[in-house]
Amino acid sequence: MSNSATTSSAPRFSLPDASGHFGEFGGIYVPETLMTPLAELTKAYLSAKEDPEFQAELAHLQKQYIGRPSILYYAEGLTRHLGGAKIYLKREDLLHTGAHKINNAVGQALLARCMGKKRVIAETGAGQHGVATASICAKFGLECVVYMGATDMARQALNVYRMQLMGAEVRAVNAGQKTLKEAVNEAMRDWVTNVRNTHYILGTAYGAHPFPMMVRDFQRVISKESREQMLQEEKRLPDYVIACVGGGSNAIGSFFEYLDDPNVTLIGVEAGGRAIAPGEHAARFSGGKLGVLQGCMTYILQDKEGQIEGTHSVSAGLDYAAVGPEHAYYWKKGRIQYGHANDMEALDAFKLLCRTEGILPALESSHALAHAIKLAPTLPTDKILLVNLSGRGDKDVWHAAKAMGTTLTI
Repeated sequence: MSNSATTSSAPRFSLPDASGHFGEFGGIYVPETLMTPLAELTKAYLSAKEDPEFQAELAHLQKQYIGRPSILYYAEGLTRHLGGAKIYLKREDLLHTGAHKINNAVGQALLARCMGKKRVIAETGAGQHGVATASICAKFGLECVVYMGATDMARQALNVYRMQLMGAEVRAVNAGQKTLKEAVNEAMRDWVTNVRNTHYILGTAYGAHPFPMMVRDFQRVISKESREQMLQEEKRLPDYVIACVGGGSNAIGSFFEYLDDPNVTLIGVEAGGRAIAPGEHAARFSGGKLGVLQGCMTYILQDKEGQIEGTHSVSAGLDYAAVGPEHAYYWKKGRIQYGHANDMEALDAFKLLCRTEGILPALESSHALAHAIKLAPTLPTDKILLVNLSGRGDKDVWHAAKAMGTTLTI
C-alpha cells in the first residue's frame, strides 16, 4: 500500500500553549531576572514570524548563506549492502558550517539584530552550534562568546579553533563533567548578568519558553523540504523518518511536517553510551524521570534524590541529561518512538557509511544511521527509510580513531 500524503488538520501548530507548555512538559522555570527578557524575546519572535521583511531576509540567508535546500540523497551503496528497505539521507551535512545547527543560529542572530542586541552568547557540545553562531556573528558584526565544557573542547579541538578563527571567544567550563550541561549553566549565568545588550542563542529545542518553539520553527525547514523532495522523487512519503536526539533540534525539525501523517513512523535515536546504567549513557527515555532542568520540565536522567546523573556518549552533541519538552510530549502521546544506539553501534555505522557511500557522518548522526542499519534488512524492498544526516564527521575523525583504537599521526 502506498504511503500517500494526508491533509488532516494539524494540532501540532497549536503547541506550545501561551505559557510554553507541551501538555505537562516545557514551561518557564527560570530566575525572576530572566522573566522579563524571556517575555520580550517571545514578543519579538512572534512579531518576526508575521513580519514579511524578516521572513524574506531569513529566506534569502537560508538560500545564499546556509545553502538551502539541502539535497535528498538515495544511499544506493548502503541500501545494496544491507538489503531490504531503500535508504535516503537528508544531507544537512552539506550546509555551511557542516550541520543543521546553522538553521537556528542564523534565525536567532537575525532576531537578535532586529532587537538591537550587539552581543551574542551560546553554549555548545560538539561545537557545531558554536561554529554556526560564530559564523553568523562574524557576518553580522556581533560580539560572540561561546561556552564549552573543557572535556568537549578536548575532543572537539578542531571546532574550537574554527570558532576562534571567526572571532568568537570560547570560554572553557571546568565545573562538573565539563560537558554540555555545565556549558548551558554558564551561558545562563552570563545572560542573567548581561540581558540588556545580550541575546542567548540556545542551540537546541530545549530550555524555557520560547526557545523550544523558536528553535523548532527554525529547524522545521528540514522536514518541509524532505517531504516535498520525497513526493517528487518517489511520489510518496517515506515509511520511516529517523533522526538522532540530543536536546532534539535536528529531530524535531526532521519530524515536524510528518506528525499528521499516521503512516509515517518517526523514530528518535538517543545515545546508549557504554550501557544503560547510571552514568554510562544519555538515553533519557530509557531511564529518565520527570523533572525540571535548565528552564523546563521534561525527562531527565536523575537519581532517587533528584540529583542529575552523569552521562556518557562517544558523541559530544548527544551527551546531555535532559531531552527537549516537545519530544517528551510526543513520546507520551505515542506519536514518536525512541530507541538508542550504543557507542560501538554508532562507530560501526560511522565506518559503514564511509565505506559504502564515501560520506563521512558526524558521530551524532551515526546514531540515527545505526538504527537504520538494524531496521532496513528486516523490511521489504518497497519500504523507504529517511535518515537525517544532521552533520558531517570531519570534527570527529581524531576522536573516532581513538575510540576505535587507531593511532593517527601527521
